[in-house]
Amino acid sequence: MSIVSIVAREILDSRGNPTVEVDLNTEKGLFRAAVPSGASTGIYEALELRDGDKSRYKGKGVLKAVGHINDTLGPALLASGISVVEQEQLDNMMIEMDGTENKSQFGANAILGVSLAICKAGAAEKEVPLYRHIADLAGNTELVLPVPALRIGSELYHTLKGVIQEKYGQDATNVGDEGGFAPNILENSEALELLQTAIEKAGFTDKVVIQRHISGEELADIYQGFVNNYPVVSIEDPFDQDDWEAWSRLTAQVGIQVVGDDLTVTNPKRIEKAAEERACNCLLLKVNQIGSVTEAIQACKLAQANGWGVMVSHRSGETEDTFIADLVIKTGAPCRSERLAKYNQLMRIEEELGDQARFAGHNFRNPSAL
Repeated sequence: MSIVSIVAREILDSRGNPTVEVDLNTEKGLFRAAVPSGASTGIYEALELRDGDKSRYKGKGVLKAVGHINDTLGPALLASGISVVEQEQLDNMMIEMDGTENKSQFGANAILGVSLAICKAGAAEKEVPLYRHIADLAGNTELVLPVPALRIGSELYHTLKGVIQEKYGQDATNVGDEGGFAPNILENSEALELLQTAIEKAGFTDKVVIQRHISGEELADIYQGFVNNYPVVSIEDPFDQDDWEAWSRLTAQVGIQVVGDDLTVTNPKRIEKAAEERACNCLLLKVNQIGSVTEAIQACKLAQANGWGVMVSHRSGETEDTFIADLVIKTGAPCRSERLAKYNQLMRIEEELGDQARFAGHNFRNPSAL
């Protein structure tokens, strides 16, 4: 089934900033997608096109990206007559039309919005759930869900809130963009002590371990100290995105999961280099870092081929679009509706799968081995 119409518009994300929404119509109906946006971005990410007009939304408008969809990408896709089930063909067509390394011609936010809508329409055309369609595109036959961990995470979140409130007062439990707490602590070890106390109080010492996302200015021996003294199993972006030597040294040293976010930016070329340098052993996958469903799947498969773990992530500027729950998910605290929308979609998927739903648990770095 080919595309009947594509219409893009400017909407607001969870931070009140403009982002792109796309409505794609086929004979099966209307399929809507909205694009997230990151606050902390890597310099090698695909370009998020903003208007730069300071008289509108402080320059953060996305009318240029919307215009590229309505005036160029949309008409070209309609004229092609290509079926929406041909995700790779349609994505590659948009990438070739853009013609730049980082999608700076049309903007990754324009291309991704259309790509997500195409994927939803493709699932409807095949009359399968979105997660099944994505699994087919990736060549996956087995489905792994973190749903048992969702209840644990929710209970721990509320326990941690109580621990913070007891020590620092009610004001310290206000939440940030992603629903996380930010009490006025002085040292990293203080935060880890809070987490450890909450884990023990909630009764999850055998089920919950800690990931740290630490600024690159701090030294490797600090990381090693965290690993030695706390149940830390994963560290994200420990160094600058171009400090390959430091990354490689730490990954060889600590013996735990080292996650590349700004290092790899969901870009197959950066992933290949990271694999050659043995700079990390896990990919943080964000679809808007690369700008299309097809390239995100390619990045995931490349990481897995190198024996890496893969975590699919939200962005701090999110929408109510639940697409990444069908892709597989890392979406912040169980708080704020734009985060909970994804978690609730996971619970619906688990209900639909029934006994077929599997949980990776301690095998989270290699779920395909389950």
